[in-house]
Amino acid sequence: MALPTEKTYTVDEFEDFIARPENRDRHFELIDGAIVKKAMPTEEHALLVNMILYHLTDYALKHGIGMPGPESRFRVPGNLRNTRQPDASMIIDPDVPITIKGAAPRAPDVIVEVRSPDENYDDLREKARWYVSNGVRLVWLVFPRPKIVEVYRPNVPSEILTIEDMIEGYDVLPGFSLPASSLFITKRSG
Repeated sequence: MALPTEKTYTVDEFEDFIARPENRDRHFELIDGAIVKKAMPTEEHALLVNMILYHLTDYALKHGIGMPGPESRFRVPGNLRNTRQPDASMIIDPDVPITIKGAAPRAPDVIVEVRSPDENYDDLREKARWYVSNGVRLVWLVFPRPKIVEVYRPNVPSEILTIEDMIEGYDVLPGFSLPASSLFITKRSG
């Protein structure tokens, strides 16, 4: 939900905004100059993000590549009106320096967004297209209900995966394969 204002913000103004004491425990993104409050995740959302991070971390450790992380902010060089914070992201190159202040100055290779109940389907799909058009090589949108995963990659039509399908890493994460059904937890034990 965008905050009510007619002003558009730059990345530097956004950094000042989120550094205010009243905003330190809240999550925002800067989308086309508008400050947007991130949706409140549910327990289901958090568990799905955790499952994805578990599988990506396992893959990263086995292949000696960069580690995934939750809620890492990034900005695209030269774009002064956007700072995004996906649910999970991953930069493949292990030699890329880790950003210790502010948004990372580069797009991740992989992004995962899990739909929260108050998020709009079309807004998430637009976000995925924005990611891909700004350098992200692989985007997975996870929709807990109706238990589907949408895959976005550059120059390839998006795909819709059901619980019958495998989530693949393609050329971004060669050999990565995960049954989509393993993400959609319906009870607390394995």
